[in-house]
Amino acid sequence: MESPSPFQAQGIADAWADLQAQASMGQPLEADANRLAFADPEFLLRRETRGIRFQLEMLKPDLAQRELGIESTVVVFGSARVLAPEKAQAAVAEAEMQADEKLLSQARKRLQLASYYDQARAFARTVARYTAHQSDPEKRLFICTGGGPGIMEAANRGAYDEGALNVGLNIALPHEQEPNPYITAQLCFKFHYFALRKMHFMMRAKALVAFPGGFGTLDEMFEMLTLVQCRKAKPVPIILYGSEFWHSLINFSMLADLGTISEQDLALLRFVDSPQEAWNVISAFYNL
Repeated sequence: MESPSPFQAQGIADAWADLQAQASMGQPLEADANRLAFADPEFLLRRETRGIRFQLEMLKPDLAQRELGIESTVVVFGSARVLAPEKAQAAVAEAEMQADEKLLSQARKRLQLASYYDQARAFARTVARYTAHQSDPEKRLFICTGGGPGIMEAANRGAYDEGALNVGLNIALPHEQEPNPYITAQLCFKFHYFALRKMHFMMRAKALVAFPGGFGTLDEMFEMLTLVQCRKAKPVPIILYGSEFWHSLINFSMLADLGTISEQDLALLRFVDSPQEAWNVISAFYNL
């Protein structure tokens, strides 16, 4: 790859400083006609260059993953609000000390969900251990998450525990979501566009494991489910972790009874309640 000249490098540095100021303090970018087009953030953020930004968000994570041999992933979704058990327990203790009943009720609910953190972490460790014994690059599976806290952090952390490469596809939000510290540094990406981010989830996914979550988890789960149902994507295991949660949340059988989906569509989903069960579904699907 051609390296930028000192002049180009300075232009890029100046443009980056402008962009950082705009992003962190809301300062308007100043136009500069003499700036190189590819180093001009004001130009690149115009409405007319949106297509170029799409291309860049598609290309950058794709190249980085290829260079590190990431061809097949197990995508783990779930709530960003699930705490690690020790943090959830500390929150309960803090609420008890404050004698705040509303806060205590919320803390206890989060403590109930905290077990999913450990289970997501354990599942990711299982995937990482399998990959560590594979000499064939095509058989290796890598954990990929949305890159944030909660269940995403737990899955990245499980892979990190085993010294495995793992991917985080973060997104810039008004309430800034920081990437969790367990993502492999070279594989920690930030997106502006949800659509491009979801496309990257799909491009390498060999399985989806959806833990309990909110709107984001549901959106991502239904995106993949719809693509597989409509044969826009190859069939992959779509695993809903926590059968009680999912059966309480969505009556999939009712959809089939009403005819809004077919009976065969129900077979696209598998419900599990343990890390080993989730791995067994993937293992059986691919004859691992």
